[in-house]
Amino acid sequence: MNAHLQKAEEPEGWKAYLPAFLTKRKPLVPVLRFSGAIGVVTPLRPGLSLSTSASAIDKAFSMRGAKAVAIQINSPGGSAVQSTLIYKRIRALAAEKDLKVYVFAEDVAASGGYMLALAGDEIYADASSIVGSIGVITATFGANELLAKIGVQRRVYTAGDNKDILDPFLPEKKSDIAKIKAIQRDVHQSFIDLVKERRGAKLKKADKQLFTGEFWTGKTALGLGLVDGLSDLRSKMREVYGDDVRFKLVTPSTSWFRRKRGVFASDGNFDFGFTPGGLAADFISAVEARALWSRFGF
Repeated sequence: MNAHLQKAEEPEGWKAYLPAFLTKRKPLVPVLRFSGAIGVVTPLRPGLSLSTSASAIDKAFSMRGAKAVAIQINSPGGSAVQSTLIYKRIRALAAEKDLKVYVFAEDVAASGGYMLALAGDEIYADASSIVGSIGVITATFGANELLAKIGVQRRVYTAGDNKDILDPFLPEKKSDIAKIKAIQRDVHQSFIDLVKERRGAKLKKADKQLFTGEFWTGKTALGLGLVDGLSDLRSKMREVYGDDVRFKLVTPSTSWFRRKRGVFASDGNFDFGFTPGGLAADFISAVEARALWSRFGF
């Protein structure tokens, strides 16, 4: 045998003196976890948005030796814009790094949560997961009659005839309803187009059945073509990459200063974020998030 060839085939460096089971690199799958309402962000509630998840996404796709990226989703939806931004970041990095993306729905992957799931090359759910809700909703209230009953006058001054559109303290206008409906149709169509682009021939039902805003269990969603199978992250990844596959949960990196940046007021005194406005915003945020979850029985 050629001496040069024999030398090239031998293990190099200190690894040559170690047992094979110590030098063999096990398959690695970084794991991202998206949980909670999307875009519901206040000082005390970071929420799920591109700004809060970008660092973790970038880190997961940059991890050396990664075989794929797995994403766990437990979200009732929220902001269509933030859902789209997160989706685009994932797909851009998947293409750049040439990594396959597996998505696993937990309790809920609905509305914007399902939009996030579409970032996966394959989507899996539990049989009892809630999946779908491919639609758009706008919720408000009308309090103008209540104000009249208690003798309170609503005074609004605007520069622009439509600046007070959908003001809950003013009587509802047909023109306002028409305007919000037009916006909803545009957003809904973008959602539909994305589902068709990502799921394609896998979809098993007509548009009028899939895109009404209805949601289903994971078992039914499988029959509709909205998911690729019923499984959990660990089981599926062991099936694909073997029993020795390693998982690395990747979370947003937040420095001590960033975590504490809301503690000091501008005058140098301690603040802790408990201002009336901050508490009100967080209360509204909590109500919005609770309303999103409650639609799906959670």
